[in-house]
Amino acid sequence: MNSHRRHSTARPRRPLRGFLWLASSLAALLGVRPARADVSSWVFVGGGVSQLHQARLSSRAVGSMRLQFGMGSDPSRPLIIGGLLSIEPHFGYGSDLSLLVRGASRSYVNGDFGLAVDLGPYERFWGQGSVGGAGTLWLGAPWGIALGVGGSVGSHSENGLSAILGIDFARLTVYRNAGTSWFLNPFPAYRPENRQTPDATGSSGGNR
Repeated sequence: MNSHRRHSTARPRRPLRGFLWLASSLAALLGVRPARADVSSWVFVGGGVSQLHQARLSSRAVGSMRLQFGMGSDPSRPLIIGGLLSIEPHFGYGSDLSLLVRGASRSYVNGDFGLAVDLGPYERFWGQGSVGGAGTLWLGAPWGIALGVGGSVGSHSENGLSAILGIDFARLTVYRNAGTSWFLNPFPAYRPENRQTPDATGSSGGNR
């Protein structure tokens, strides 16, 4: 009885340790950038449907949400790498918690059409519980819109699929470079016209 209680108490600590490790790794990644470099961020809220299946749960489709918060590398880079905390409530059941690494195109981060991929471990805190891996492929569109299709595989014969549509409020506001002719973004985190190219740097050095 006591050993079962100790095991139950220890389970929630695994995601915490994983999150601290992910946050430390992300801080080290961002720390090697120049001091003037900006960082990317994501604040996503969306809803959709999930197909759930587990050993004691027959396959069924349920409504779900996705809440994501995270930070990444300089938004002016062609490829942005970052980390996310993702919470996915399944209506009528419970929530899954994921700690994800994201790779995203510059156009995705800056609020235009683009792609992003999330991969990482998750833990399920309801039913039999489950620990495994999760991933999502995101298609980004202007005005912060993002459509994600993904799935998960874990212990206790867990496997699932999900489709989520929502708004990333960071892509809609601070990082938006699309649709500015209709709705101006006066202080974007990244302006494409200010990006220095190697040719421009080399030519300025040659003129000296």
